[in-house]
Amino acid sequence: MTDVPADGPGRERTVLVAGEALVDLVPAGDDAGVRVAQPGGAPANVAVGLARLGGQPSFLGGLGDDVFGDRVEAWLSGAGVDLSLSARPALPTALAVADPGAHGNTYRFHLGNTATFALPDRTADVGRFGAVYAGGLAAVVEPAAGVVAGLAREAARTGLLAVDPNVREDRTLDPAKSLERLRELCALAGVVKASDEDLVRLWPDADPEESCRELAAGGRLVVMTRGERGATAYVHGAAAVSVPARPVRVVNTIGAGDAFMAGMLTWLGTAAGWDTELSAGATKAMLEYAAGTAASVCARAGTEPSAPPGV
Repeated sequence: MTDVPADGPGRERTVLVAGEALVDLVPAGDDAGVRVAQPGGAPANVAVGLARLGGQPSFLGGLGDDVFGDRVEAWLSGAGVDLSLSARPALPTALAVADPGAHGNTYRFHLGNTATFALPDRTADVGRFGAVYAGGLAAVVEPAAGVVAGLAREAARTGLLAVDPNVREDRTLDPAKSLERLRELCALAGVVKASDEDLVRLWPDADPEESCRELAAGGRLVVMTRGERGATAYVHGAAAVSVPARPVRVVNTIGAGDAFMAGMLTWLGTAAGWDTELSAGATKAMLEYAAGTAASVCARAGTEPSAPPGV
């Protein structure tokens, strides 16, 4: 069981983040008819979050050869994310049209024949990282999905695989195949972070808490986020631990879940040395740190978190 921080820099701060870096077209202020291009993609948000929290993330993705790709590259590298494992093929950047609402964000995607999903196969590099993150669109959109699956299998075999399924629904995606691929990733993972909505989509015949307990029974650390209702962690053989959401004046919710994941991974690496068999006190500390990280995104425009106290 882990209660004390691990000392010194090294693998505890290194994370390989595999997935999509794209451009979100988000409303400009109160005018929903005017859109602003904002770098995003759940994995890219996680990579930037890890860097802003003092980590040493490497991003494995495909960056477009257009002006959007230039902007995404500048955003990632400017935050301190290593891009040496990424590719830049002669293809455009994928676009996600965001529609923020009272009950969350919905998206319409333009994904076909883009650089975003032309991930290079870097499976041989997995072993030099403390943890590997996977999930999101790249886990279900080919040709990226095959690369992500291979990386995930290797990460599960040699170290710690962390998965945020980040279920997306769109006319361009095969829902049955997409959900099956995400369920397979969760089965491989040592850490699963999922929203209550994700869990309902992945296992529609089960209560989200039941799904979490079943995942945790396989030895995983499982965290369910519930937006303004906080988050709950499930560890095999122990009582669930819950924390409330950090109260803030909400300005933005895009990227809040990714910031939570970045906070979780930062805490697990620096305070637990990637040990996922946490005591109740350590689990609560991890959740509080992640909730504080998510709150820092909700309190202002943009998706980059700031570090709360605690690590």
